[in-house]
Amino acid sequence: MNYINATKNELKSLLDSERKKYDEIISKKLSLNMSRGRPCTEQLDLTEGMLSVLYKNDMCNLSGNTDVRNYGVLSGIDDIKTIFAPILGADKDEIFVGGNSSLNLMYDMISDGMLYGYNGCTPWAKLENVKFLCPVPGYDRHFMICEKLGIEMVNVDMLEDGPDMDTIEKLISEDDSIKGIWCVPKYSNPQGITYSDEVVRRFADLSPKAPDFKIFWDNAYAIHDLDEEKDVLLGLLHEAVKNGKEDMVFEFTSTSKITYAGAGVSFLASSVENIKNLSKRIGIRTIGYDKVNQLRHALFFKTTENVYEHMKLHAEILRPKFDIVVNTLESELGDTGIASWHRPRGGYFVSLELMHGTAKRAWQLANEAGVVLTTVGATYPYGRDPKDSNIRIAPSNTTKEELTAAMDVLCVCAKIAAVEKLLEA
Repeated sequence: MNYINATKNELKSLLDSERKKYDEIISKKLSLNMSRGRPCTEQLDLTEGMLSVLYKNDMCNLSGNTDVRNYGVLSGIDDIKTIFAPILGADKDEIFVGGNSSLNLMYDMISDGMLYGYNGCTPWAKLENVKFLCPVPGYDRHFMICEKLGIEMVNVDMLEDGPDMDTIEKLISEDDSIKGIWCVPKYSNPQGITYSDEVVRRFADLSPKAPDFKIFWDNAYAIHDLDEEKDVLLGLLHEAVKNGKEDMVFEFTSTSKITYAGAGVSFLASSVENIKNLSKRIGIRTIGYDKVNQLRHALFFKTTENVYEHMKLHAEILRPKFDIVVNTLESELGDTGIASWHRPRGGYFVSLELMHGTAKRAWQLANEAGVVLTTVGATYPYGRDPKDSNIRIAPSNTTKEELTAAMDVLCVCAKIAAVEKLLEA
């Protein structure tokens, strides 16, 4: 039944019915959490062999010329670069290997812009105004970095093939206070959109007014495919090299959702010149990152192809959960006219767009019923969703039974919130 076209009497009857279902849910005293995109225990178990792989080998890298227990090799050992360079679409000398979190590297790059500046320009902290473009809905931790460092965020709408490039090109050509843009280009957080080839090529040939403008390309889900028919993302760094604009690109990824979320390896791909300058600055604040862990990963995977095979095991665990989310949405909300979504081919989230002005209410009802969801507004800068419509669903760290129950709760809450809103009109 389409709620938008329903009569007042029909809406009142719907509200009574859904409230009865909600009261039954409340009596169950559920405690379910879908607030963050964390790997589940079964996924973490896939990498158990990595914990013992070093006992069967010496503590030198595979070429035998670096003892990973010692100082040195600031940018990371070649063994891990060789495996992950193809995933990043980069050469080994275009890669810096960091610690367990790519978010840490992103924060470092923003901090370097604030403290030292880029391309010989004034450090951002000394400027009166610094702005970043933020495709929305997007990743809350990107926004938190900017907010904490006093960087003004400017919303840019996400379209079906990526961010609104017409708006991006116009804004950066006119305003030299815009110093960067956040992007999750493959299976975007939270919508699951992969940027089209055209969008990537336009990014690779941007002509910003600010000479120190940077693209923060957070390729977190580069190989996190769910289906055999997977999305293919054009390599930004390779395309930027064609235009002589590779210095503009900072591409990030990590093994956080490949091996162990708390003990992975992170990567930054950029121009050779950027990597050299980065190494000089990072060399002041650390002697080096965990090369033992880098070697552990290299010995466990051995080849790039093995990483892809490993990710198929993750997909087997995650795919049924995404199916539960989408199938429940289709069966419960599909003909109501109060919600929209699409089933991504990879990543960690499903983005649910509810009727405008109802997401906070639906979230509140779900929370009171024992289902914790990502806070409404988190997918927008400053925690403000201007339409009060977006809810991010993170199905990974639940059992299928828990997920089924949680989705039933969410759909009931979405219906109640929508009907209440419609009855107010």
